[in-house]
Amino acid sequence: MDERREARESGSGGWTRWAVAGPPTVFLLAFFLVPAFIVVAASFREPGEFGGLVPLAAGWRAAFSMEAYRFLSGDLVYAQIFASSFAVAFATTLICVVLAYPLAWLIARSPRRRRDLLVLLVILPFASNFLVRIYAWIMLLGPANLLYTPFAVIAGMVYVHLPFMVLPLYTNLEKHDPALLEAAQDLGANAWTRFWRVTFPLSLPGIYSGSALVFIPVLGMFAVPELLGGTGDILIGNLIKEQFLDNRDWPLGSALSIGLTIAVLACAGIAAAGARRGLQGTEAVS
Repeated sequence: MDERREARESGSGGWTRWAVAGPPTVFLLAFFLVPAFIVVAASFREPGEFGGLVPLAAGWRAAFSMEAYRFLSGDLVYAQIFASSFAVAFATTLICVVLAYPLAWLIARSPRRRRDLLVLLVILPFASNFLVRIYAWIMLLGPANLLYTPFAVIAGMVYVHLPFMVLPLYTNLEKHDPALLEAAQDLGANAWTRFWRVTFPLSLPGIYSGSALVFIPVLGMFAVPELLGGTGDILIGNLIKEQFLDNRDWPLGSALSIGLTIAVLACAGIAAAGARRGLQGTEAVS
């Protein structure tokens, strides 16, 4: 009887898990994995005479080609654009860490009744349209002659993505045990030493999470560079958009998209590894 009851419970538990996890899995397969395979296949196709792709009816020799990848590997301009995109993403992430850390620390150390209001103020810009906020920056930077400059691009990127750094840091800092700082103070550590030896190591998982949430979107962002940077600041997101919408060279745009996806996955893997190391360090400090 017990074995049959356990079998029925395990069977019902399996159906429950499938009922909960099944719809999201189907959604991801339909709207993420399938389009990804379509982009991969398009990168090995030939561009059509008037844009798009050569019809498959033309035969596999005419429809399939490695020309997009040969073109990318043979022109250093694309490598430079990738490097510029990484530089902008890295600078944006670093500035966001520097600006978000004291703000997140202030919110975490504020009285509990005020924290919800402060967090609401951090996410309040999301209540307005993204383009409206960017056009507001255009009006602000225009009179100062800073529009269409690298500074404008970095400022816009930081403004858009700063909340994504503040929130993970706040969530992490809020969970810190004050007794650890008190113990460090009892052992003779000053405020600066307590920060670097206790608070900062404990906050590394939040830094890694926030960095991933900032670095990865910035790497593929095209609206901010196009509106604030003009034609002089072309990043990889702008280049991909131009290939699909302006040049209608879908194979080259797909190949660039695959390169960007590989770079994003590599960054996500590095961030996950760093978060695991930070978590291990947190457990060691605790």
